[in-house]
Formats: sequence, C-alpha cells, structure tokens
Amino acid sequence: MDSSDYILETLRKDITEHDLQIKAIIQDINSCVGPLAELHGLNSAGRSKISALRKFIDRFGDIAKERKNPTFLKDLMFYREQLSSTMDAFKKANIKSMLAIEKGAKEELMKQKNEETVLRQRQKRDKENVAKMSSNITEQLLSISRQLADTTKRSADTLDALVTSSDTVIGSQEELKVTSSTISQSGKLLAKYGRREFTDKILMFFAFIFFVACVFYIVQKRLF
Repeated sequence: MDSSDYILETLRKDITEHDLQIKAIIQDINSCVGPLAELHGLNSAGRSKISALRKFIDRFGDIAKERKNPTFLKDLMFYREQLSSTMDAFKKANIKSMLAIEKGAKEELMKQKNEETVLRQRQKRDKENVAKMSSNITEQLLSISRQLADTTKRSADTLDALVTSSDTVIGSQEELKVTSSTISQSGKLLAKYGRREFTDKILMFFAFIFFVACVFYIVQKRLF
C-alpha cells in the first residue's frame, strides 16, 4: 500500500467518524427544547464537525482526481451527497429545535401571563375580601356603638327613675313622719280626752250621790 492509499484510507475513517458525530449532534438538536444557549452550543459543535468533514472530503477528492480512479471518484460523489444530506438534516433539526424553543417560550410567556392574571384576580379578590371585611368590622363597630349608646340611654333613664323613686321615697318618708307625728299627737289628745272623760264620770257620780243624799234628806225632814 503506497502513501496515497494510506491517506485515502485514513480520510475514509475520518469522514465516516465525523459523519457519525454530526448525526449524533443532529439527534441532540432534534431533541433540544431549550434553553437557547444549549442549541447554540450544539450548533457550534455541529458546524465545526461539518467544516472538518468538508475538508476531509475535499482532500479525498483531490487525491481521487489525481489518481483518476473511478471507484474513488464514485466514493467522492457519495461523500459529497452524504455531506449535502447531512447539512440538510442539520438545518431541519435546527429549524425544528428553534420552533420548539419558540413554542416553549410562548407557552411560558402565556403561563406567566395566566399566572399574573390569576395573581391579579387573586389580589383583586383579596382586596375585595379585605374591603368587605373592613366594611363588616365597621358595621359591627357601629352596631356596638349603637348598643352602647342605647345601654347608656337606658342607664340614664334608669338613673332618672331611681332618682325619681328616691325622691318619692323621701317624700313618702316625710309624709310618714308627718302622719306619725299627727297620730302621736292624736293619741296624746285621745288619752287626754279619756282622762278627762273619766274625771267627768267620777264628778258626775259624786254629783249624783250628792243629789240622792239631798233628796233623801229633804224627804226625811218632811216625813219626820
């Protein structure tokens, strides 16, 4: 085997190895859904491998043309068609991945918008609930204030009634004192009148005795 055959064999191995590596990168690109930096990294590696593969094919073509070997020229045509197909697959994989990343970005954006909408609605509901709760608390405070005012009014009315009752009781006590004094004086007068009546009865009794004695004396003088 001369040196050119060895170089061609080495180039075949390099072409096959790089083609397989590019196909693996294409598969990775097809399954890449982000982030965009990962796709850029795969693209950079793929372009580097494609550039190296193109150089290997061009070098193989130069030697094949020098040798004018139909088999080598046929292999050159195959490698170039393979490179063209690989580049098409590489481009399609990139387009597919870009569309997937764009779709994911839109979905994420929509998700964020939906989350923001839900958050705004939740905040709105929270504000409404807080306002409603504040209104309820205000109503409760007003109700308590009214109840306290009613209780204070009732207490004032009760106090007025107690004052009036106290005045009435005091007046009744004064009247009872006056009545008691009157009854006491009446008792004294009755006792005085009772004693006087008893004295009058005794005087009348002695007067009657004296009258009887006088009548008896006069009758006795006339008869005897």
